[in-house]
Amino acid sequence: MNAFVEIPETTAARITQRAEALSARLRAVGERVFPPTAEKSLRSFTSGEVAQIVGVSDGYLRQLSLDGLGPTPALGPTGRRSYTLEQINELRAYLASARPKEALKFWPRRRPGDKLQIVTVANFKGGSAKTTTSVYLSEGLALSGLRVLAIDLDPQASLSAMFGYQPEFDIPENATLYGAIRYDERRVSMREVVRPTYFSGISIVPGNLELMEFEHQTPRHMLQNRGQPEELFFRRVARAIAEVEDDFDVVIIDCPPQLGFLTMGALNAATGMVVTVHPQMVDVASMSQFLLMASDLVSVIEEAGGQLDYDFMRFLITRHDPRDVPEQEIVALLRDVFGKDVLAATAWKSTAIANAGLTKQSLYELSRGAVGRSVYDRAMESISAVNDEIMDLIFAVWGRRP
Repeated sequence: MNAFVEIPETTAARITQRAEALSARLRAVGERVFPPTAEKSLRSFTSGEVAQIVGVSDGYLRQLSLDGLGPTPALGPTGRRSYTLEQINELRAYLASARPKEALKFWPRRRPGDKLQIVTVANFKGGSAKTTTSVYLSEGLALSGLRVLAIDLDPQASLSAMFGYQPEFDIPENATLYGAIRYDERRVSMREVVRPTYFSGISIVPGNLELMEFEHQTPRHMLQNRGQPEELFFRRVARAIAEVEDDFDVVIIDCPPQLGFLTMGALNAATGMVVTVHPQMVDVASMSQFLLMASDLVSVIEEAGGQLDYDFMRFLITRHDPRDVPEQEIVALLRDVFGKDVLAATAWKSTAIANAGLTKQSLYELSRGAVGRSVYDRAMESISAVNDEIMDLIFAVWGRRP
C-alpha cells in the first residue's frame, strides 16, 4: 500500500510564489489608481505656474492670450487660464522667435556644437534617493524645455514604474537597455527600446530583471573576446546612447545600487555624475567605500583605454531635515571634505514627496491642494533649487554661464 507523501516546497518555489503574489497585489493596487483603460497623464498648469516656469509675468501671458499670440490656453469656469506642457513648449518656441535676444532663455535646447550631457545618478547604498533624484531632475529639465532621455539601469525598475511602466507586465523581453547592448544576434537598435512617457519632453528606456543578464553574460564574453578592444563591455552603453544622440539634450541614468558591469558602462558613458548621500553617518561611511571601489573600477576602465573626463561630479545631500542637528553636523563635514563639489542645494525630506510616491506620482503631477499648500511649496522649493543648480552646470558646459 502506497502512502501519500507530500513533497516539501522548495525554497525557490516559495520565493517565486510570494513574488508572484506580491506582484499581483501591486498590479491590483495600481489598477485602482490607474485603471487598465486609463493612461498616466500630466495635469495642466495655471497661468501663474507657467509664468514662473517660462520666466515672464502672468500679465504678459494674459496679454498674449488676448492678442491671440502663442498657444491658446484653456479657460476654466471662472476664466482661469491653464496650459498643457505641450502648450508650454509651444509658448517657449513662440517667445524664442518673438524675442530673439532672449532665445536661449526661452528655448534652451542644445545648439550645434553643444555636447550631449549624460548624467549618472549613482551610489551603491540603497535608500539614498537615486531614483527620486532621477525622476525630479528629468522632469525639471523637461519643464525647462530640454529633451530628456531617462535610462533605468536598475533591475528593480522603480524609475520605470514612476513613469507608468510596470516592469513585470509592460516591458516585454528585449525591451530594456540590455536589448541594445547584449552580445548576441538578438541585439536591437537603441531606437527600438526608447519609449515615450506621459511627461512631454521625456522619453525612457525602461528596466526590469532582464538587465541582470548583462551582469551574467559579460564575464563569459570577456573570456571569449580577449584582445578585441572594440568589444570591451564598458563601451556598449555609450555606443547605444550615441545612436539616439541627436534626439536629446540630456540623458539621465538611474544606476543600480551596485558597482557591476552596467554601472561601469554608465560611468564610462557619462559626462557628469551626481552621487546621492543621505546625511547619516552609516550612509556617509558606505559612500566612502563606494568612492574607493569606484576609483578602482574607473582605473580599470582608464587602463583599458576608456576616458572618463567628466564635466562635473557633484554630491547631492538627500532626504535632508535641515532642523536635525546631527544631520547639520554631517552636512558640514561633507562640505568641509568635498568643498564646492557638494551642491549648495539639498533635497529636503518631505512627506509631500513620500505621499506622492505611494501612488507612483511626482509633485509635478499634483496640484498644491492635493498634498497641502505649505508642504507642497516647501518641497518644490527644494526640488527646484537642486534642479536649477544642476542645470547651471549643464549650461556652463554649453558655454552659457548662469
